[in-house]
Amino acid sequence: MSSLSKNQLKALAAYRIQKRCDEEGVFVVEGEKMCHEALASEHKILVICATADYLATAPNATVAGEVYEVSSEQLERLSSLRTPNKVWMLVERRAESGKRKTESEGRLTLALDGLQDPGNMGTIMRTADWYGIRHIVCSRDTVSVYNPKVVQATMGAIFRTRVEYVDLAEWIDEANKKGIATYGAMLDGTDYRSATLQGPAVLVVGNEGRGISAPVAARLRQRLTIPNVGGTCESLNAAVATAILVSRFF
Repeated sequence: MSSLSKNQLKALAAYRIQKRCDEEGVFVVEGEKMCHEALASEHKILVICATADYLATAPNATVAGEVYEVSSEQLERLSSLRTPNKVWMLVERRAESGKRKTESEGRLTLALDGLQDPGNMGTIMRTADWYGIRHIVCSRDTVSVYNPKVVQATMGAIFRTRVEYVDLAEWIDEANKKGIATYGAMLDGTDYRSATLQGPAVLVVGNEGRGISAPVAARLRQRLTIPNVGGTCESLNAAVATAILVSRFF
């Protein structure tokens, strides 16, 4: 463990820029809860910058390649949070297997089609984690799982969930060929309460404004809808709708 020089601080602060993280295959984790999850995971931790009181109570922080004791002022320079919280980590991203999988792992796989809001993405990952869903498939225009706001919103689920980005229409085609039931959350579908759901299955959730894209919608075996009992608002929040439908599957 050592102190952080001005040059080192400047170099690490550059990881506040998403492009830099993308180029180097890393992501930033902040705060005691998230960093505890990182330390308990199999992810490789490259750098830890933390206050003295955090390091005194986190003996396993030594698993990192580099550990620095920093002041609150230095932590503020590194952090993207409004209120920096004791510890900042640079973590290596999960290695891509290079082999696309279309089988549904367990009872249900989630597929996200053009989802854009980081908060929704993170909340959906937390929901998946709660129900033991370990596989999420995304269209290539879906928000990055390594967006800092997504990482924080997952509350640790990012360390237990495999997320892959694919041509979603082709992926759904392959799932259908393998006999996997493919469902979509849409406004013009079967009432989810009376639908007969089978597994293994894929549940597709679309973009917050546009819903599921036409090429993907055309390939779904069944459309599911949550009735608008109140009859006033246009649609449910994407993450809320996902939680309701996932609960029905289980």
